[in-house]
Amino acid sequence: MNRNMSNAFSMIADYEGDIRKLFDEKIEGELPILATRNLMMFPGIVSPILIGRSSSMKLIETMSKKKRNPIFAIFCQKDTETDEPTLKDLYEYGVYAKVVRLLELPGQGSNATVIVQALGRCHLEEIKKKTPYLKGIVSDAQESMPADNDKEYLTAVDDLRKSTMTFIRQNDEIPDEAMFAMQNISNNVILTNFICANLPFNTDNKAELLRKNTMKERVFGMLKILNRESQLLELKRNIRTKTREDIDEQQREYFLQQQIKNIKEELGSGEGSPEKKELIDKAKNKSWSKDVANTFYKELDKLDMLNPQSPEYSVQLTYLQTMVALPWNEYTIDDLNLNRAKKVLDADHYGMEKVKERILEYMAVLSLRGDLKSPIICLYGPPGVGKTSLGKSIAKAMKRKYVRVSLGGLHDESEIRGHRRTYIGAMPGRIIKSIQKTGSSNPVFILDEIDKITQNTVNGDPASALLEVLDPEQNNAFHDNYLDVDYDLSKVLFIATANDLNTIPRPLLDRMEIIELSGYITEEKQEIAKRHLIPKEKENTGLADETKLSFTKAATEKIIEQYTRESGVRQLEIQINKALRKIAFQKAKDGEIKFSRITPAEIEKLLGKAPFYRDIYQGNDYAGVVTGLAWTSVGGEILFIETSLSKGKGGKLTLTGNLGDVMKESAMLALEYVKAHADILKIDYRIFDNWNIHIHVPEGATPKDGPSAGITIATSIASALTQRKVRKNTAMTGEITLRGKVLPVGGIKEKILAAKRAGITDIVMCKENEKDIEQIPEMYLKGVTFHYVENVLDVWNYALTDEIVGNAVNFEIEDDKEKSNKNNKE
Repeated sequence: MNRNMSNAFSMIADYEGDIRKLFDEKIEGELPILATRNLMMFPGIVSPILIGRSSSMKLIETMSKKKRNPIFAIFCQKDTETDEPTLKDLYEYGVYAKVVRLLELPGQGSNATVIVQALGRCHLEEIKKKTPYLKGIVSDAQESMPADNDKEYLTAVDDLRKSTMTFIRQNDEIPDEAMFAMQNISNNVILTNFICANLPFNTDNKAELLRKNTMKERVFGMLKILNRESQLLELKRNIRTKTREDIDEQQREYFLQQQIKNIKEELGSGEGSPEKKELIDKAKNKSWSKDVANTFYKELDKLDMLNPQSPEYSVQLTYLQTMVALPWNEYTIDDLNLNRAKKVLDADHYGMEKVKERILEYMAVLSLRGDLKSPIICLYGPPGVGKTSLGKSIAKAMKRKYVRVSLGGLHDESEIRGHRRTYIGAMPGRIIKSIQKTGSSNPVFILDEIDKITQNTVNGDPASALLEVLDPEQNNAFHDNYLDVDYDLSKVLFIATANDLNTIPRPLLDRMEIIELSGYITEEKQEIAKRHLIPKEKENTGLADETKLSFTKAATEKIIEQYTRESGVRQLEIQINKALRKIAFQKAKDGEIKFSRITPAEIEKLLGKAPFYRDIYQGNDYAGVVTGLAWTSVGGEILFIETSLSKGKGGKLTLTGNLGDVMKESAMLALEYVKAHADILKIDYRIFDNWNIHIHVPEGATPKDGPSAGITIATSIASALTQRKVRKNTAMTGEITLRGKVLPVGGIKEKILAAKRAGITDIVMCKENEKDIEQIPEMYLKGVTFHYVENVLDVWNYALTDEIVGNAVNFEIEDDKEKSNKNNKE
């Protein structure tokens, strides 16, 4: 209610005695029209109006200067934002009016306040002019006045007065001056119109009251609106009481939203926030279980109880968005065509027959059964053999989504299981986030570098957290701490990759199916370079259009043998890229390429001098030099064991070549075994008392360890002490025991490749390693003969010839009797 109500009352007091005469002042036809915003005038009311529009100001100034019949019409706008109202923008009923006083107050700028006197009702027919101010055709709208003795009307007016007084007392927004104004209005017509004009109702309600043709109808209409507003006011007070306990200093700004929410709940039409509506729409399309749905809607209800400006609201909203973003029971359709899958796998990767066979077996069983828990596969092998990229090919072959997570250096268990929502910045673990990103519950999931997870840190044990993920019997109900509901991972095809199984905890290793990927032989690397690496790097260096540009087979072999030392092909790819970059530079500089076929000579120009060389078998001209076979992280290598003897006090064993503890122990075992079987080798036992033994493994800067050099060291010592030649083109590998038993060793395939590169034709190994040879494809075994042994004597019988080396050492050992006679003569 306007604070000028008491002033308005004093201005209309003069008319109360002759109210009918006031309503009779009117002019029909074309009149100036004043359009008001949020102000509905009623007959007989005096009210101040703030003039803002320049056209309205011109109208008021004209009416103020006019001496005869300065009457105009006032109509209220339907929309307060309209600056130039037309006929449809104005309510159809208004009042005649005239200017009482024009006040130009300081501080109002170009605005002014005019006090107007409302006369009788009028009806707007049409708008005639818009300049310099609105003019329109208006007609008189007579309204019926009640009789002086109409008891129903008098009772209704009295009830309206009392109800209005009660409403003003209950409403803190209405000033106290309003009650004073009400008490001093004695005319019932003026009182009714005064209440209709000044109580804080919307203009649509007031326009409806002004349409009433009789004062009695207006009184009853006003009573209905007043009763409704009184009930709403009481409801607001109840809401304020309910919500007061929830409001603190940080939530005062939320008070209005809380009121609106409770009002909507009372009316049964609450729709919630736009975020909630979006979540509900997304949830309708989810095929989650009943338990998950109950959890979601329970958490969704909590959203309404939180202030949108509070941090808890953001945390709750993020959690709900995570739930609806996950692909609950949403799966891509597998393509189980085995012939197509085999073609895809063969086209993308050369070799890797074990892995391809295992994937095809899985697809075959899946096609027959229709539903199957996915296996947990661990691809184990040296770097650069294609373990990680194989996952993409498997996903492509099965038409599944692909996702990769690198676990190298992971030190926090929460990275796997997620953080509880009580923590600031909580989020799901990498498993759930990756599933969310793929949009499918059955992707091909690569767990890269699983052997490089940091274990037993202050933040928990990430490796142990993977136990549930990688257990086919448990991962159908994987529990993420952030999500706090079980998620089914049993349809996910997990493929882990590792370079070293020794660093993976046994419980975790036990849950995976280990498939070993060994290194490539030179011939395989040449095929990989030809099919994949060279075309890829030509594309990367902008030489894809140079169709004639190619590497000769000899050039590729030179890069493989002399510029890389690896089991895989990663460094090979780098060197090919380097060579092609040089050619791309030449083309960009000169506009052409001087050669199209890259030969070994061109390779040296492009890549410089070769940094590596392959060990080649060095012959058997020296006693005590034996060729062994070793496994390294970059593949197999040949290893030379050298034993030399020197005169001295005897009994001294020297080991050099950066040897580990296990290899040193093998040397001590070998020496003891030789001593114990000196008679079989026809060695004079006195040699051990007069000669020192020195065992050396060349390339001393390279650390060496492991038991597989046992028979090689034993043969080297035996050759040195007997000066017998070792059989030509022979290499050996195997662990020995103190009683001379030969034990099996690993890395057989890599060792065979190393032997073939060095020109070895015969390999001696443990009888139990024969089963490993049977699993190796024939192409790896071509040109090599295997000799299986069970003890060291078998090794000597084959490897030591009866031929003595040239310039053999003459031990010249005197027995004790000869020494005594010599001393007596002296």
